[in-house]
Amino acid sequence: MIRFQGVLPAAITPVDAAGNLNTGSYERLLVRLYELGSHGMYVCGQTGEGLQLPLAVRERATEVAVANTPAGRHVVVHVGAPSTADAVRLARHASAAGAHGVSSLPPGSAYTFHEVKRYYEALASASSVPVLVYYFPEFSAAIKTVDEVFELCAIPNIVGLKFTDFDLYRLSLIQRAGHTILNGRDEVFAAGLLMGAHGGIGSFYNLTPELFVSVYNDSLAGRWTEARATQDRINDLIRTVLAFPMMASIKKLLTWSGIDCGDPVLPRRTLTREEEGGLRTAVERAGFAPNGFLR
Repeated sequence: MIRFQGVLPAAITPVDAAGNLNTGSYERLLVRLYELGSHGMYVCGQTGEGLQLPLAVRERATEVAVANTPAGRHVVVHVGAPSTADAVRLARHASAAGAHGVSSLPPGSAYTFHEVKRYYEALASASSVPVLVYYFPEFSAAIKTVDEVFELCAIPNIVGLKFTDFDLYRLSLIQRAGHTILNGRDEVFAAGLLMGAHGGIGSFYNLTPELFVSVYNDSLAGRWTEARATQDRINDLIRTVLAFPMMASIKKLLTWSGIDCGDPVLPRRTLTREEEGGLRTAVERAGFAPNGFLR
């Protein structure tokens, strides 16, 4: 049974100058993302800077996300942490708070597959909601083969993966084995859907969720020419923004659109004044309005 599908933005986590959750901005962001058609939310992942945030802030973000999610939509909470005990705490909290699923990166890049498997076993056992492995070879090379992916998916309560890789042949093999797959590379969302992904989770969904929803709906209807054209438009934006520091740029663009997202969490840096001007000019030249990404 496919537990999660559709467009799930990897939501930005707005924080104030003291490092606390900016609840008002977060609520406004969630409302807008849902108004523009998002099918769920991915909370405190890499884009949500979960690994840089204190546990209490992550737990509060989960509570706010659940409270602002309409019926029929799904909240998946990223609970990954270097400490297994912290990840277990976050998984239990997310389950109790009403999240519909949890997900986790491996604990780091210095662990063997056997150690990573033990981590996911502890997480799956602690969670009372379904678990998605976060497959991201650039973050951790511990999971190397499709057979290792299948071994993780065989753990009770693990239902599939957030798949952040360009190897879409591998994605298709995992999907054909019956596991839930959410595409994690924004640049190939349409291609991931063609190869069997059930939806996607991504950073740029924060800026133009309606474009990703359009790709998803066109894929369901078999309108692949239209899906590819919209994907090209998405990639124009991605290519433009990635000429600057990504997290600082997405937060700045959201702030310009009326949702104050604050600065990136340390150790990430903010944009210089020159970069801010360059970002504004670049997105305008690419045909996007820097003050109106979210209607």
